[in-house]
Amino acid sequence: MPPTSTPSDRAVADAVERWFASSARALPWRTTPRDPWLSLMSELLLQQTQVARVAPRFAQFVAAFPTPAAMAAAPVDRVLELWAGLGYYRRARLLHACATSIVERHAGRVPDTLDELLALPGVGRYTGGAVASIVFGQREPIVDGNITRVLLRLHGVRTHAADAEGIAWAWDRAAALANAARDAGRFNEGLMEAGATRCTPKSPGCDGCPLRRWCVAHRDGLADAIPLPKPRPARRDVAMTALLVRDRRGRVLLEPRPDRGLWAGLWQPPAVERSGRRPPAVAATLRALGLEGLVDVSTRSRAVDIETSHRAVRAAVWEARPVHAGRVRAARRRHGVTAQWADERTLATLPMGNAQRRLLDRDIL
Repeated sequence: MPPTSTPSDRAVADAVERWFASSARALPWRTTPRDPWLSLMSELLLQQTQVARVAPRFAQFVAAFPTPAAMAAAPVDRVLELWAGLGYYRRARLLHACATSIVERHAGRVPDTLDELLALPGVGRYTGGAVASIVFGQREPIVDGNITRVLLRLHGVRTHAADAEGIAWAWDRAAALANAARDAGRFNEGLMEAGATRCTPKSPGCDGCPLRRWCVAHRDGLADAIPLPKPRPARRDVAMTALLVRDRRGRVLLEPRPDRGLWAGLWQPPAVERSGRRPPAVAATLRALGLEGLVDVSTRSRAVDIETSHRAVRAAVWEARPVHAGRVRAARRRHGVTAQWADERTLATLPMGNAQRRLLDRDIL
């Protein structure tokens, strides 16, 4: 059953569509006509990452992976390498898995129905709705943080943007508006654009907003007060001891992190982590890594503090030299880890984030 639209929904949708036609930013994935793969790839890149960070990097992804088949044929480490600096690295693995699924299940073509899109790895209700509406012209709604904020202000709803009931309400409203629009894809993208460039979290530009005429928050002077501040989750403390092992040729011992969890799949020096703020002792770290008797650890370490959105990581980095270089990799292999000695050229190709590079000293970089 189609969602119920209010009498003003058509007027709101028309205003957003007209405004978007004249005010849309020139972004590299906004091609004419829209390319399904480039659109899907851009949406996955943009999850939890700002447009300003993705747009300058997008050409690299297009050049490396112009089709799903090109990405599926590449090792996932190549995707992780290009992804470095964009954060939330699990998304890189999901993007690669998404491309693989498109090749294996859809003959290399991005599916054009919402149900098929939602079955792809990494594609949720927002991403699926965005591709279905913007690329394939279907009347599917989308809701993200920007759109939730716009709709809460438009209707004067005083709640925080992560409230479950508020999000459910926003999906209902977005569905009604998409149903009232002449072009649901253009309306959806226009609503996103308004949230990103006009109805911003702080100091919203009401004077240039296409929704000003109908906006309850603007009328009542509440634009700065809606949404309510989101409760901040407490950061979890993580303590790490890392061994910066260099051989006589100046190569560094590196290995990939686990496929799931913090910084999944990125490369770094061998390390042991635990909850709390006190890094594990060196002796315990050597035992846990299976490197007792195989490396000599210096008497000095340096501290590296790294903060993510959900974790505060305190790392103690110890310099070390291999006693038996040939046996070090074998010892890590017995622990189920494929380590390698990395020279300067290899360091430039391994997928690492800023956090991993901070564990390495400047002489190496």
